[in-house]
Amino acid sequence: MIKGTLYLLPNLLGGEIVNDVLPSNVLEIGRTIRHFIVEDVRTARRFLRKIDREFPIDEAVFYELNKRTEKHAIQSYLEPCMAGENIAIISDAGCPGVADPGGSVVALAHDLDINVRTLVGPSSILLTVMGSGFSGQEFTFHGYLPKERKDRIRVLKHMEMEVHRKGNTHLFMDTPFRNMNVLEDLLNELADHTEICIASNLTLPIEKIKTMTAKNWRENAYDLNKIPAMFAMGKTLK
Repeated sequence: MIKGTLYLLPNLLGGEIVNDVLPSNVLEIGRTIRHFIVEDVRTARRFLRKIDREFPIDEAVFYELNKRTEKHAIQSYLEPCMAGENIAIISDAGCPGVADPGGSVVALAHDLDINVRTLVGPSSILLTVMGSGFSGQEFTFHGYLPKERKDRIRVLKHMEMEVHRKGNTHLFMDTPFRNMNVLEDLLNELADHTEICIASNLTLPIEKIKTMTAKNWRENAYDLNKIPAMFAMGKTLK
C-alpha cells in the first residue's frame, strides 16, 4: 500500500487574511486533508475555517500534540499515513516543527519511511532576522526565555557578551503577557550601545520592526503587553 504524506501546514501569525500570507497551493492542500496533528483543536478549527468557510470540520479528525502527549500515542497519530491518508501538522502560529512539538512527529515519520513535505508560510524567526539589519549568516534562536528574572538576566547577559565577541545574531521570545518584563530587563541590564531589534505583530497591518541601541530604546520603547513579539540582539551590518 502506498503511504500518505505528512504535510507541515503553516498557520497564520495573527489575524491576517490567509490569501495575503499563504500561497494558494498551500491553501489548496490544506483544504484536501482530513487528518490533523495540532497543538490546540480549537485554534486549528478556526484556521481551517479561515482557509475555507465550507471546510467540513465534522469530517476531520484531530490529534492533539502538546507537552502532555505521551510518546507512545504519537505513533498512533501516523496510522492514517501508513494506510494511505495524508496528514497535516498545524502549529498554533507560524511554521510547524519550529518552537513547537511537531518535530517529534516528523522524526517518527522519517523512521517509518513516510514522505514529509514542508509548505511555505510565515516564520517570525526569519522575518525578524530579515528586518533586523543583523547578520543572517550566523544566528541562534533561543526560544522562550527563563521565567525567573535572575535566570532571564543571566541568559540575556550571556547573549550580549556573545554579540560583542562574535557578532552573531541571537533571537528569543516570551509569552505576550511577559513581554514588558523582558523589555524592562533589556533596557535596564544591557549596555547603552548594545543593539536590540523588536519585531511585533508580524505580517499584520500594524506590524513594527525596529532596531536601535538600548540607550535609544529607553527613550522610544512602546507597549508590548499581550502583543506577539520577537526580540533579537546583534550587530547591524554597517
